[in-house]
Amino acid sequence: MGQQVQRLAAYAVIVRGDRILLSRLAERVTKHELWTLPGGGVDHGEDPRAAVIREIYEETGLHAEVGETAHVFSMHLSDTWRRGRRVDAHSVRMVYDGWVASDAPDPRVVEIDGSTADAAWQPIADVLDGTLPTVGLVTEALAVLLPYRRQRVAAYAYVERDGALLLTRNSALGPHPGVWTLPGGGIDHGESPGATVLRELQEECGLDGELGALLTVDDHHFTGTAPTGRREDFHAIRIVYRATVPDGAEPRVVEVDGTTDAVAWVPIAEVSADEESYSSLVRAAIAAAGD
Repeated sequence: MGQQVQRLAAYAVIVRGDRILLSRLAERVTKHELWTLPGGGVDHGEDPRAAVIREIYEETGLHAEVGETAHVFSMHLSDTWRRGRRVDAHSVRMVYDGWVASDAPDPRVVEIDGSTADAAWQPIADVLDGTLPTVGLVTEALAVLLPYRRQRVAAYAYVERDGALLLTRNSALGPHPGVWTLPGGGIDHGESPGATVLRELQEECGLDGELGALLTVDDHHFTGTAPTGRREDFHAIRIVYRATVPDGAEPRVVEVDGTTDAVAWVPIAEVSADEESYSSLVRAAIAAAGD
């Protein structure tokens, strides 16, 4: 039996839609094409979460964030080779849920003469069916990967004028880019839902509103990419109030680089004729208003 060698390493599973961010091992590590999760050894005294963020940047050039907890995988090879010598190797590998910004640039290797030679978003299907050659850790990590669970309570305004609704359009930073929805957003800690509606009307539409009666409470559950770039199992609870704005007031987007990129008065008839362009919240609110 060779010398006992133990290695502690940290990695991240970073998924975007149907692709996963992977690093290709350099030729000095393996002569064959082989892809792995971005990550690497934890330096002495280094926090594992700091280590994986550092390694992700070195191997992909991307600034990432990782969750608070990790899955731990252990691999023991009692007789193997490391750096030209026979060893009894034990690898302890912590794998975190990670994410990068939705508008992050294409990945590229930053570290010179490191253990990886390329970085790319690879199809998850190619990983799972073996089309793309990967180390075992990749499929092991994907098997236990679950999206981050998040529940959000938000309040919205139903503002109707002359048969048209005041609507806002989700920007590329929103969960459904290009889709129109009601003005509104998340309720801050300690903030009343009514106060949220009036604040969001000002931030998203540049309008001073007056709060009316509660119209409906709706919920929506889906898995998607959050504005941060993190994959989430998202449950939205949406409180809708009737509201009014001054006659003749024209909306405009006030918040810069936010989740709203346009605001407009949209005829209700147009919403009914084109369901794909409008959120389920808009349709639920219209239905409630007609009851």
